[in-house]
Amino acid sequence: MPIKILLVDDHTLFRSGVRLLLQRNREFEVVGEAVDGLDGVKRAKQLRPDVVLMDLNMPGLSGLEAMQLIVEDLPDTAVLMLTVSEEAEDLTTALKNGARGYLLKNIEADYLTQAIRRAAAGEPVIAESMTAKLVSQFRSGLNQSSVPKKEKLTPRERETMVCLARGESNKEIARNLDVAESTVKIHVQNILKKLNLTSRVQIAVYAVEHGMDKN
Repeated sequence: MPIKILLVDDHTLFRSGVRLLLQRNREFEVVGEAVDGLDGVKRAKQLRPDVVLMDLNMPGLSGLEAMQLIVEDLPDTAVLMLTVSEEAEDLTTALKNGARGYLLKNIEADYLTQAIRRAAAGEPVIAESMTAKLVSQFRSGLNQSSVPKKEKLTPRERETMVCLARGESNKEIARNLDVAESTVKIHVQNILKKLNLTSRVQIAVYAVEHGMDKN
């Protein structure tokens, strides 16, 4: 079954370009388009897409507000913010409120299609250029006193963290470490528990902060 996608953006030309790009690949099906946040929420409830590509700044109901309403009613639908905003506050607000990912409109076509696949598979996706800003924002929010030392991780869990910091998917990590994908999922759950974290994004941030991404 193709990945069903809803486009939500107030710029008609941009929506048309993205639609034409995605329609070249049989793996994707653009099931609908919306011109603003309110229309996006209505269309999402009607069409129940796998992935919503959502602009951030739109007239009326903003992309952030629309995203929150969609993830609340349709928890299985992944919302990817696709925007020109490189503001760290927009990034962290979107992620904290349920966005599956945050992409910039200047990304390459291949990166967009890969991001959609990963989001549909349940993985978070963040534009590479925004990683440093994410680290800076989360640094103040993570309570280091409550986080156990990284030495409590097993060697394989450390390797998994390195891969996560590079933005690799479970499948990619499994291939690189020569283990089953189910084993990777277990490692991720163990890391979350040992470091008192709540998401793969926070694991990646922790790894970068502690220099583990350079291992």
